[in-house]
Amino acid sequence: MAEAIRIIGIDPGLRRTGWAVLEALGNSLRFVHAGTVRSNDKADLASRLCQLHDGLADVLHAHMPQEAAVEATFVNKDAAATLKLGQARGIAMLVPARAGLRVAEYAPNAVKKAVIGVGHGDKKQIHMMVKVLLPRARFDTDDAADAIAIAICHAHHRQSATARLALEALK
Repeated sequence: MAEAIRIIGIDPGLRRTGWAVLEALGNSLRFVHAGTVRSNDKADLASRLCQLHDGLADVLHAHMPQEAAVEATFVNKDAAATLKLGQARGIAMLVPARAGLRVAEYAPNAVKKAVIGVGHGDKKQIHMMVKVLLPRARFDTDDAADAIAIAICHAHHRQSATARLALEALK
């Protein structure tokens, strides 16, 4: 008999990094917990990255996920903001990787398509569908809601042949 797989979805950001833990068993999903790791925006960059690292490490220790999914970085008009987001995303990938988890990456459009059925949509649509798919889900920020969507996307794609091959390559 198959066992549930615990998945952490991570929506990286320097100010706020959303996270969500779900359990997947076949096509069934169960909400476990979600939250937001915050960094002190008055601190220097290195300290903020340490705050994100330590916060995510605490979440992994508390919830013991077996797989991780992180939203891929998008490029925006502000190069400095993109670089900082990339550094936060590096932490979001490093923490689960250091804990021995496989880390999958999903483009924002893939996450939206998995949750709302189309690759373009606004946060309200995502939040509404998260509540439809997981009525018991609770989230404190948009970032945590996005992390739930990222975990849902991974749960839907982890069984595909492409995902299996990608995960095997990471071993």
